[in-house]
Amino acid sequence: MTWTVNSCFVTLAILFLWRVEEVAEACSCSPVHPQQAFCNADVVIRAKVVGKQEVEVGNNIYGYPITQIKYDIKQLKMFKGPTQDIDAIYTASSSTVCGVTLDSNGKEYLITGKLNSDGKMHVTLCQFIKPWEELTETQKKSLTQRYEMGCDCKITRCTSIPCMISSPVECLWTDWVIDKTVNGDQAKHFACVKRSDDSCAWYRGAAPPKKDFLDIEDP
Repeated sequence: MTWTVNSCFVTLAILFLWRVEEVAEACSCSPVHPQQAFCNADVVIRAKVVGKQEVEVGNNIYGYPITQIKYDIKQLKMFKGPTQDIDAIYTASSSTVCGVTLDSNGKEYLITGKLNSDGKMHVTLCQFIKPWEELTETQKKSLTQRYEMGCDCKITRCTSIPCMISSPVECLWTDWVIDKTVNGDQAKHFACVKRSDDSCAWYRGAAPPKKDFLDIEDP
């Protein structure tokens, strides 16, 4: 009887520790505006995913192999990144550790990610990765210049009313409180750009900002 009770305790302890480890490894990301994702990324590309395979990248502390998913891609356009083309991206094998799942049957994506020291591009759920067809025209146009114009600006996310900016270089991102989603009007149609007086302001539209907008002193 004592042995049975002890065995139950051991089993429960193992299950508890396994559950704690699982929760600790759960993926958690802070929402970012597409412009922030662009500015924070080492690489931003438009690419077609043409293949998928699981690869071993080393061993964990217990000696078990660590696997990642390698997506073979055909780069269509690079908006930001190294001089050489990217032909593959790597991600964790599970979404619990921020692994990304992509359609590998030729679907086109906008992909932002980090470039490792070995030259490999790595992506997670915390990066901005979206099917190309789902981007707005403003988002597509902003990739070539607009977002880069505002990389010295700060986009501050408003999570509840009231909220305000504390610096002229900030743009207040209110999609969550107005549209109840981080993929609202400002994310789809606005960029935060720097003006001639070094202040920053939201600019809407696919066309480049006009000089009179850049020269305005008040946001």
